[in-house]
Amino acid sequence: MKGENKPAKQKDEKISRRNFMRGAAAAFTIVPRYVLGGPGHTAPSEMLNVAIIGAGGMGTVNTKALLVGALSEDEMRERNAQIEDDLHEHSGVRVVAVCDVDANNRDRVRDMVNEKYGNKDCVTYNDFREMLTSEDIDAVVVATPDNTHAVATMAAIRMGKHVYCEKPLTHDVFEARKITQAAQEAKVATQMGNQGQASEKTRLICEFILDGAIGPVHEVRAWCDAKISPRGIDRPKETPPVPSTLDWDLWLGPAPYRPYHPCYHPFSWRGWWDFGTGVLGDIGCHVFHPIFKALKLGHPTSVEASSSGVNSETVPLASIVRYKFPARSEMPPVTLTWYDGGLMPARPEELEEGRNLSGGALYIGDKGKMMGHRLIPESKMKSYKRPPKTLPRSVGHYKEWIEACKGGKPAGSNFDFAGLVTEVVLLGNIALRTGKKVQWDAKEMKVANIPEANKYIQRQYRQGWIL
Repeated sequence: MKGENKPAKQKDEKISRRNFMRGAAAAFTIVPRYVLGGPGHTAPSEMLNVAIIGAGGMGTVNTKALLVGALSEDEMRERNAQIEDDLHEHSGVRVVAVCDVDANNRDRVRDMVNEKYGNKDCVTYNDFREMLTSEDIDAVVVATPDNTHAVATMAAIRMGKHVYCEKPLTHDVFEARKITQAAQEAKVATQMGNQGQASEKTRLICEFILDGAIGPVHEVRAWCDAKISPRGIDRPKETPPVPSTLDWDLWLGPAPYRPYHPCYHPFSWRGWWDFGTGVLGDIGCHVFHPIFKALKLGHPTSVEASSSGVNSETVPLASIVRYKFPARSEMPPVTLTWYDGGLMPARPEELEEGRNLSGGALYIGDKGKMMGHRLIPESKMKSYKRPPKTLPRSVGHYKEWIEACKGGKPAGSNFDFAGLVTEVVLLGNIALRTGKKVQWDAKEMKVANIPEANKYIQRQYRQGWIL
């Protein structure tokens, strides 16, 4: 589990590049280009050295997005076909290392970075714990299965590195609380991978509700019919051989040991409780973000759920989860109901014939309804006088984090906010697994009325793994 093609460290440096970056960020300063070589040269403090942990589906997406999506839409249009050449010089990001327990994944992404994006010196690792000791790394992207999100994220934070972590931020509630606290103490820049938080639609939802477009909101119905990995099934009995390219023990991470099977990897782990968090964990962090922003939600007082059936191995085929939130200042109490697996909320009377439920959420206020970021019926949307754009617009989901790493303002889904949303999303899974109404004591981080449910708040790690 040694690093491959690991670059030599400059042991005689009095000030490491890593310490320089941290100092630059803390002082909110970046050395201008002209000081170190003119407009064609990128100053060390302007270049963010990023490492990727988990190079599968979203790991690949995130790598490309950091190198390409870090540019604004205008910059993308201007550069167009030239965008592949010396791209990191323009985005301010250099991917210097890729870590994955599957050699096929890490080698593919390394080759993509070196050959397509001009880095030339990106190296690979099998174990992120070894990789994180490198002072050449300023920030990391965590895109492993949910099972390993927290341990990789916490390890990076403790090394003083900025972190972008895919959603959900963690696998369980305890991890979300501890990761949030650790990021605050370390003062690192963070972002969770719910890209829609940076969208114009999210801002319109918030501005419309703040404008009173549908009056005080007392209910929200949210849904998703995503097809994730197998659900409602038991553990397979077959034990096929582990692929030669895969380190199965590292893939399991802190989860209890079980034999390898292709029903877990590649990318079929989301429905298994030991590795994933189901449709709610996968998509809930996307859908809940604008709801929490617009309605200023905090912790719920209770959560209850019903489903197609509880299985100790995998999440249900379909479920309904209902959260109760208390009043917040001038805002009334809110009921938030989640539907998945093909289950949907009742069709609102205001929705015109021929239109389907869309937008992921239905907001119900005292004076009307809003589906996604549009009032219903459409005639009401057309007659509505839109409020001024009072909320700051995003420079882009990935660019927010890059700028935060370099001393800018916190990203829109930094762990202060993402940690809360993740906690609430994962409480829904506790309600699903118990089949009972959960009374939540947020301060003490425990289920007040069902002592046996608290075992789901914090899982036990396999020996050798720590948070």
